[in-house]
Amino acid sequence: MEPLLWIVLGVVLVIAEIFTTTLFLVMFGVGAFAAAGAAALGAPFAVQAIVFAAVSALTVAFARPTIQRHRAAELTGDEQPFGVHAITGSSALVLEQVDADRGVVKIDGEIWTARSYDATQVIPSGARVRVIEVKGVTALVWQDEFTIDEQPDTDR
Repeated sequence: MEPLLWIVLGVVLVIAEIFTTTLFLVMFGVGAFAAAGAAALGAPFAVQAIVFAAVSALTVAFARPTIQRHRAAELTGDEQPFGVHAITGSSALVLEQVDADRGVVKIDGEIWTARSYDATQVIPSGARVRVIEVKGVTALVWQDEFTIDEQPDTDR
């Protein structure tokens, strides 16, 4: 019966973590699951409590700093961006005229639907543009004096 209580406590802590997103309660959930293992092996309650406390403390001491370091790197920009964040600010080639309603561009060899970031701008096919933002699967692009001077790179 005791293993079941520890498992329930672990599940409750992990579910509570979903609402806090601090990655702190999950550490105690790991401790509760370890205590459930000790209980399943027949350890007395005092040993189960020590296992819970020790595993929770070790998890907080060793895993949390690593997680915090990765979070801090993400916030300060020490790591390379990936996904749609990686193309923000990059140059693109207009394949089909881009305006406020439609358009197609090529970004790093990939074809993207595009819209003009400035609703008054109409960008002709073959022009170079800068990706300002990505909304869903659509790149919002802008043509300025820097991208006008760039030569189209047709092999991309």
